[in-house]
Amino acid sequence: MSHNFDEIISAASEWIKSNKKVALATVVSTWGSSPRPVGSQMAINQDLEIIGSVSGGCIEGEVIIEAQNVMNTGTPKLLKFGVSNKEAWDIGLACGGKVEVFIEHIGDGK
Repeated sequence: MSHNFDEIISAASEWIKSNKKVALATVVSTWGSSPRPVGSQMAINQDLEIIGSVSGGCIEGEVIIEAQNVMNTGTPKLLKFGVSNKEAWDIGLACGGKVEVFIEHIGDGK
C-alpha cells in the first residue's frame, strides 16, 4: 500500500515523539523501468514498523536492513540497485531499471 508524503512524515513524527529511532528512505534517482518514482519515501523505526514504499517490495528488504544501520550509526547512506549488479538480481530487481535510494536518520525522539 502506498502512502502520501504527509502520512509518512506524520507517522515518523509520532514515532520520534515516542522516543523511537527513525530513518527515512527516499528514491533519489531512477533510470529505465522502476517500480516507484523519484521522491517516493518509506519511514522505518527501530521496531521495524514501516510506512510508505520505495520499490513495491523488490528492494525494500535491503533498504530496511540498511536503515537499521543508519539509525544505529547516524551516518546516511546511498544505495544503488540495478540489473547490472548481481545483488539486484538476488534481491529481485529484475525490472530492467536502476534505482538509487538515500537513507537518513531523522530522529531519536530525544
